[in-house]
Amino acid sequence: MRRLLIFSFVGFFAQLIDGALGMAFGLSSSSLLLAYGVAPAIASSSIHMSEITTTGVSGFSHYKFGNLDKKLALTLIVPGAVSAFLGAAFLSNLPGDMIKPFISSFLLLLGIYIIARFLFLRPSNENQKRKPLKKRFLYPLGFLAGFMDSIGGGGWGPINTPVLLSQKGATPRKVIGTVDTTEFAVTTSATLGFLIFLGIDQFNWLWVAAFVIGGVLAAPLAAWLVRILPALILGVLAGGFIILVNLRTVLQSVSISGDALTLIYTVLIAGWAACVLFSIKRNIQFNRQGNSPLKETS
Repeated sequence: MRRLLIFSFVGFFAQLIDGALGMAFGLSSSSLLLAYGVAPAIASSSIHMSEITTTGVSGFSHYKFGNLDKKLALTLIVPGAVSAFLGAAFLSNLPGDMIKPFISSFLLLLGIYIIARFLFLRPSNENQKRKPLKKRFLYPLGFLAGFMDSIGGGGWGPINTPVLLSQKGATPRKVIGTVDTTEFAVTTSATLGFLIFLGIDQFNWLWVAAFVIGGVLAAPLAAWLVRILPALILGVLAGGFIILVNLRTVLQSVSISGDALTLIYTVLIAGWAACVLFSIKRNIQFNRQGNSPLKETS
């Protein structure tokens, strides 16, 4: 029961962050399951099963709040769904003990990337004319993000959101809402792949229910708060959490434990705290200038 409460709690805040930033539900949740010793394929399949509900509610909420770019969504869905299915097939046929350190390393690197991205994010110019994105750019982006989402239990948001936000004239809330909405199709396709190649008996339905309950409660709130939440701070918090959870698995795979592990974690937590304080300072500065990096002025 204690574990289920923890999973529901993590599901709530993971979806709150995901709905506000366009990333982190899958990464946060799968990181937690891997830390509990769950095999990567089981962790990813359980997360994707729960995300069918959470992404559906989140997508509908973003649609109702006007955070959806329909043309961009339709372009990303097809390659993302196809590659997510292929990623599920690939992961399902790999030995869990062998692949776990590599998945944790991948998640750890994404955590570092998220921190770097939001720590040094520059404010977008809302008056800048948006340059339409070409399909020959969006198709490979969607394909890569969908495949990595299945492999790591999360990746659709961390890959798509920063890339799309970096484009000239991108509207932050539209990018975040579109990525969150299209994730429904991607996660449904990945879950279908896991069902076929793993079997329905490999899903832990109690874990799925716990993440669903927490995620569904947070989804509408996140869609509403996407315009006002301090994204700089949330991004750094999410990235740090992902790093902390996955670092232990990576270090243990290279036989680092005991006092050395404690020292590394002490330094890491201190560095994370410094990053959070720095992001708070930058957020205050941006607000004083009237130009917050992930908020649309209208």
